[in-house]
Amino acid sequence: MKSYLMGFDLGSSSVKVALLEAASGQLLASAQSPDQEMEIVSPFDDWAEQHPELWWKHAVAATHKVLKAAGINPKYIVGLGVAYQMHGLVLIDRQKQVLRPSIIWCDSRAVEIGNRAFHQLGEWYCMERLLNAPGNFTASKLKWVQDNEPRIYDKIFKAMLPGDYLVMRLTGEVNTTIPGLSEGIFWDFQKHTLADRLLNYYNIQKDILPEAVPTFSIQGRLSETAASELGLAPGTPVSYRAGDQPNNAFALNVLHPGETAATAGTSGVIYGVTDKPVADRLARVNTFAHVNHSAHDPKLGILLCINGTGIMNSWLRKNLALTGNLPTYQELNRLAASAPLGSDHLVVLPFGNGAERILQNRNIGASIHGLNLNRHTLGHMLRAVQEGIVFSLGYGFEVLKELGVKTDVIRAGSANMFLSDLFCEAFTNVIGAQLSLYNTDGAQGAARGAGLGVGIYANFEEAYSNLTCIRFYEPGPEFSEKYRQAYDLWKEKLNQQLLNH
Repeated sequence: MKSYLMGFDLGSSSVKVALLEAASGQLLASAQSPDQEMEIVSPFDDWAEQHPELWWKHAVAATHKVLKAAGINPKYIVGLGVAYQMHGLVLIDRQKQVLRPSIIWCDSRAVEIGNRAFHQLGEWYCMERLLNAPGNFTASKLKWVQDNEPRIYDKIFKAMLPGDYLVMRLTGEVNTTIPGLSEGIFWDFQKHTLADRLLNYYNIQKDILPEAVPTFSIQGRLSETAASELGLAPGTPVSYRAGDQPNNAFALNVLHPGETAATAGTSGVIYGVTDKPVADRLARVNTFAHVNHSAHDPKLGILLCINGTGIMNSWLRKNLALTGNLPTYQELNRLAASAPLGSDHLVVLPFGNGAERILQNRNIGASIHGLNLNRHTLGHMLRAVQEGIVFSLGYGFEVLKELGVKTDVIRAGSANMFLSDLFCEAFTNVIGAQLSLYNTDGAQGAARGAGLGVGIYANFEEAYSNLTCIRFYEPGPEFSEKYRQAYDLWKEKLNQQLLNH
């Protein structure tokens, strides 16, 4: 009898679910909920929140879609994997009830808390022991709640990441992983324990954090209640959990030094793997434990994240709908391709989704430069948005190169912005590396991880048996110089904006 693996990918735009046939790794069905992007609530400047109950609602809806499409008996699903939006904060009480909406990854309210911690704890401690400044990460968000919502803080039983919450809803178990603790800036890489000094500085008790379980392991089993809601079999093991960017790298078989992955959804990421404890002293990029990290065999992911990437494209699409039907992304891509390379000197800075780490936690907003109302068309604007997103990734990649990230090929899933030929052409020419696109996504990666966690796959090689490169791009000499000129103009406008902030 065939067995199956299911993966959940909890993003800030949607929850995606994929079902794989375990032996072959073949994708049988996938779905997302909602069909359009989930709302991010921003009641004040720099705030970004979502309620965890909304994530669960959409996980249930997407699971039902997948089961209906696949037509398989759920009792033959042998493992569940979870990928999730990183750096968020979910707070529960002793009854495992959520105390407030989740403060998600692009929320900037804790920037100054993290900045003070960096200066008072000292650069050496933060860079050598945490591999990061505390910044706007989960630990600093938890401190914000302590300082600003003390009544809520006093009720906290556990502080979790979004993926920890989803696993709790699936199994009833409250736990986390070492990579998860590292992404929250709760982990001391020298002592291989919780970061006592940071926790003491923030006056956070250690027992507020869940116990860590291995990334690839049985982390709990599907409860009767969750199974009933999802339409799955009680007792199905949850056997893998990882943040979305380490999971995306895992999905692309990016596990070893010199290998690099990229994504371009709501945010844009380039993620390189190293075995050395590298830290950026300006905190523009960040280093976390990778899915295959251990104390005796370190594997670390250096993560460049641009908050304002695909969300800029999405914003433009939504506002175009005011003139009629909501256009598809394919229609936007075709219209963007009608404009010339460089968008006739129209420049878009896409930094409109909170404070940007690559800009040292400044929030300069999104902006448009050089718009000529007599010459520029909608096509120019659409292309300038895609090029601006690529240029922001290129700007960050310069920092990765400073830290020693070297790569000839970057791997990405054929999804989101990478569905645009124009975007891919710009990306490979600006970054200066080949680009390979694969038939995978985060939900499929989570399903493969679940297979390793329950022992369906004996090793990583078996897990990737069905991974296939479907498109390939490389820099073209006829484009590179033109992109360099357009990129130089973009950086000039960026530097002007930075001077004004």
